[in-house]
Amino acid sequence: MLNNKIYDVAVIGAGPSGLTAAIYAKRAGLNVLVLEAESVGGQMALAPKIENFPSIISTSGVDLANKMFDQILSLEIDFELERLITLTKNETFTLECEYSTFYAKSVIYATGASHKKIGLPNEEELLGKGLSYCAVCDGAFYKGEEVAIIGDGNSALQYAVELSNYCPKVYVCTLFDKFFGDDVLVQKIKNTSNIEIIHHLSLKELVGEEKLEKLVFENLQTKENFELMINGVFIAIGQIPHNEIIKDLVEINKAGYAVVNENLESEKTSGLFVAGDAREKKIRQVTTAMSDGAIAALSALKYLNNHAN
Repeated sequence: MLNNKIYDVAVIGAGPSGLTAAIYAKRAGLNVLVLEAESVGGQMALAPKIENFPSIISTSGVDLANKMFDQILSLEIDFELERLITLTKNETFTLECEYSTFYAKSVIYATGASHKKIGLPNEEELLGKGLSYCAVCDGAFYKGEEVAIIGDGNSALQYAVELSNYCPKVYVCTLFDKFFGDDVLVQKIKNTSNIEIIHHLSLKELVGEEKLEKLVFENLQTKENFELMINGVFIAIGQIPHNEIIKDLVEINKAGYAVVNENLESEKTSGLFVAGDAREKKIRQVTTAMSDGAIAALSALKYLNNHAN
């Protein structure tokens, strides 16, 4: 279906960054479209509990996403459940989707990133039941318990340091015999008494139904099984940003993240803004994603004002 309407701003992605961008843009008087390929909330909607969101003591990711979406509906923002296929720019941006084509004067790309998964059969089922991908988000739920971290990069090392502050024992399990993070973090975990490093482990099984009960590894040197009786594991083996569609419109770093300026605008394509986990940044939280959304929307407003016909 061809839609000849030209929006002021098209927001790609309905996670916390995209929804915030849409709210700010609409309240600034702009004509806004939100496109989402799957479901509202992004990674946030997968979180069983969120307890670090200011003004809300405790909530689920789904409930928080629904509240944000209710605000989108109350503002009568155009929302389409469509998967973006191609994004191009001439005088305006053309957004080719699976079933429709849309046009916009500016675009806020907020598709986020996905956590890399081990790929075990019950990995999804145990999410929030002893398995997590974010120690900053969920670490406090395991205060006083022994936990394990799987990974060998900066995220895994940072998680280990964070968890060691309130967990009596933190096991750091790596596939290889070295770390791929900053030396200062490597030395920190090596010198922390309640962190134990175990190399050459490949996770083979997550045991538990209602909750995680233990981890079964294969020791890649001895080929023997190694088990950890543990109720909490954090998988930190990286993320996959969803930036294939914009790879020719914005600089992409080696890890696949979009590189933008302080206004979150592409240096290669004016009017294209990248917000949230899709961009190169150090902290990836719901609150920082929302901050990105606000910055991107206000930057888009300034861009449109400067390029008004």
